[in-house]
Amino acid sequence: MKVAVIVAGYVGLVTGACFAKLGNEVVIIDIDEKKLKAINNGISPIYEEGLDELLRQICLEVSSDYGKVSASETVMLCLGTPSDENGTIVLDYMIEASKRIAEMLRARSGYSVVTVKSTVPPGTTEEVVIPILETSGKKAGQDFGVCMCPEFLREGKAIYDFMHPARVVIGEYDSQSGDVLDRLYQDFKVPIMRTDLKTAEMIKLASNAYLATKISFINEIGNLCKRLGIDVYEVARGMALDDRIGSQFLNAGVGFGGSCLPKDLIMLIAKAKETGYKPAILEGIANFNDAQALRMVELLKKHLTLRGATIGLLGLAFKPGTDDVRDSRAIKIVEALLDEGARVRAYDPLAADNFRRLFPQIEYASKEAVLNSDAILIVTEWAEFKDIDYRRKIVIDGRRIDKAREAKIYEGIGW
Repeated sequence: MKVAVIVAGYVGLVTGACFAKLGNEVVIIDIDEKKLKAINNGISPIYEEGLDELLRQICLEVSSDYGKVSASETVMLCLGTPSDENGTIVLDYMIEASKRIAEMLRARSGYSVVTVKSTVPPGTTEEVVIPILETSGKKAGQDFGVCMCPEFLREGKAIYDFMHPARVVIGEYDSQSGDVLDRLYQDFKVPIMRTDLKTAEMIKLASNAYLATKISFINEIGNLCKRLGIDVYEVARGMALDDRIGSQFLNAGVGFGGSCLPKDLIMLIAKAKETGYKPAILEGIANFNDAQALRMVELLKKHLTLRGATIGLLGLAFKPGTDDVRDSRAIKIVEALLDEGARVRAYDPLAADNFRRLFPQIEYASKEAVLNSDAILIVTEWAEFKDIDYRRKIVIDGRRIDKAREAKIYEGIGW
């Protein structure tokens, strides 16, 4: 099938590359010529396990020319949907791309399906995207199709997740639109759920909100277990034996970050309030997660005067296997340490450069230099942190690194 992907961001590049690997004819459109040149050279502009190798294996066209879209049977909108300082989702990229696609539809005689893959508030495809597309003079459901097909990709494991999905969700404007995507995904031996546009949008947000809920729930249990002298990881192990609960997302610690869970949670909260509904559970999860990161600093203050002290951070990425620092728990921790008058020395094997853009004033050092700090906070569970000699150190552990228990003074955030 002929597939066009807008743009070559995290979701778009992985999606385009994987569809090309499956034998589809794919073009990725992006205005960043530097990024396009890198992709043409088999170099991914983002860090993602296996993506450089995949780009060198496949035939993939990249271009800044939206005219290339006109031959495609489906056009996938993979635009960023950032939030502003008030938590409101900014749809500017989606709106601009929809206008460009409308221009293509105006000149196109054949049928194609415009598919939203970006995470958006329920109702966006119907209320924002379709009206813009229909400025082409063409009619959705007649002259062109519309679908909403959410992505469920984990950073660091995105290629695997694309190739081995748990399910494919197709939100369709009409059955003809959905039939096109159904053919595109027909070789995936997983459940394909076909539903309406708004439901597909909600499935993505509800899924991530539920994962955030599990993380915050076990963190709250961990905080209580710590007061009672109980190992929360033993509690979680016992809970996970119930197949209604399972073991995933029951690792107590410093909380969740990244480009998806926090933003999607806030997106859902904002949408709920828009309808006049107060989402007490969702708001509680967001507030709890912010507070959980700061517990590391509060635990540290029991053992050390922070003003003038040098505090070492092990890990800056929001999770291992990525250089992404968006909503990393390290951000709130560093802000709190600086407010307390501490000096911060940090190490991360991949994310230091990205973090430096946010905090140029802190010291970025080797792992060995960080270990020579007055105290150490373990923020990201990189595998290399499991083999460090923590003896004679003060360690506040946010990620359950067993070797860190050898420290002179050791505190786990929830155990």
